[in-house]
Amino acid sequence: MTIENDEKIKSDSKKLYDATEYLLKKAKELGADAADCTCDLGQNLEVSVRMGALENVARAENLGAGLRVMIGKRQAGATTSSFSKEALDELADRVVKMARLATDDPYCGLADSSEICKNTQDLGLYDATQPDITWLEQQALAAENAAMAIDKITNIAGCGASWDYHYKVYGATNGFIGGYGSTDWGLYVAPMAQDGDCRERDYDMSAERFLSKLKPASEIGKKAGERAAKRLNPRKIASTNAPVVIEPRVAKSIIGMMIGAISGSSVARGISFLKDSLGKEIFASSINIVDDPTIIGGHGSRPFDGEGLNVSKQSIIKNGVLNQWLLNTSAAKQLGLKSTGNASFAQGGPHGITISNLIVEPSDKSQADLIKMANNGIFVAEAMAPSFNPNNGDYSVGISGFMIENGILTFPISEITIACNLFELYKNIIIANDLEHKGTIDCPSILVPNMIIAGE
Repeated sequence: MTIENDEKIKSDSKKLYDATEYLLKKAKELGADAADCTCDLGQNLEVSVRMGALENVARAENLGAGLRVMIGKRQAGATTSSFSKEALDELADRVVKMARLATDDPYCGLADSSEICKNTQDLGLYDATQPDITWLEQQALAAENAAMAIDKITNIAGCGASWDYHYKVYGATNGFIGGYGSTDWGLYVAPMAQDGDCRERDYDMSAERFLSKLKPASEIGKKAGERAAKRLNPRKIASTNAPVVIEPRVAKSIIGMMIGAISGSSVARGISFLKDSLGKEIFASSINIVDDPTIIGGHGSRPFDGEGLNVSKQSIIKNGVLNQWLLNTSAAKQLGLKSTGNASFAQGGPHGITISNLIVEPSDKSQADLIKMANNGIFVAEAMAPSFNPNNGDYSVGISGFMIENGILTFPISEITIACNLFELYKNIIIANDLEHKGTIDCPSILVPNMIIAGE
């Protein structure tokens, strides 16, 4: 392992700031009324192993600049992967010409200069530790060995370790320019269990901003192996309606369906099943959901949003009530509101809408408590091929997991589909306390008192 000094990040920062400032100045010189620019530099190192041997090493680097310009209410954008003066000049010239020919967009424009972020904070997103290939290989092999040590594990579907680094700069002619660096470390293993002709796969992983916070490779491998072995010889069950307990890694995908539904662009177009729910109770009164971009080292943390606006912790759901839409500047204009600081970064185009660290706050109930409350139902361990209608909230997904009988997990099950309407699901779910901060959406286990279960 090596520790780099700050010279690397200083060099990357200067390169991206210089390109951003140059493109904004050039766009104005060519006749743009307004412009914004996002420049990004990234590096990735990934190692995969298979059955005790190095399988693949991948190293990648990327450099990009995206420019968007506005002339009146017309806008256009494009990108380049070269930072030479000639390439930047060509990009600015091309985008300005494109904007002159574009159709009007009444909602395009930059954020007001009075709203832009004036002081950025260090959120602990950058780890200066840089691994070499040998170290990543050792971690992957350790995870694989731990998985293979579990009885019935006979093969590995995938195993690897990775490191990612990015530096991002955003600037606009409204006076904002800012940037920050971030790192991501990852380790995963997907073992395969076999008993006769039956084969089952499962996985575990760890992803962190800082190397020191990664879970031990042996712990990841052991957990993944045990999960795969427990799923051997699954049974099919008859179709029914019953309670369903859903573990966190699946539960967060169900909560994630809400993000598009409360996005201002979806609401403005009328394609959200929650479009009439602002200020109304859409969850049980015990449920609170926040979006917090200021968590130190958080997976989705950022010191400013994609349009250079201030960010802060937001109460999305308070005591079950939907408090706000997720808005960027364009969506806010359409709805007659103000941006909530949820603009995503965009290279050479209009900004989208995103969350940072969306967290469903835990209760005082354990996952075991939810299983007991379900009494007779199913426990969902994995989901695949979801189907979701954003207009009415109808949702279905194929799952595998375990049967719950008399409040206890019993035999494994598979080839099952569960279905419901998310509007009804959100109103009735019960939350557990097993919250872990593993991604940009974090949710504890949930109990849905009644779902349609399609089996044999």
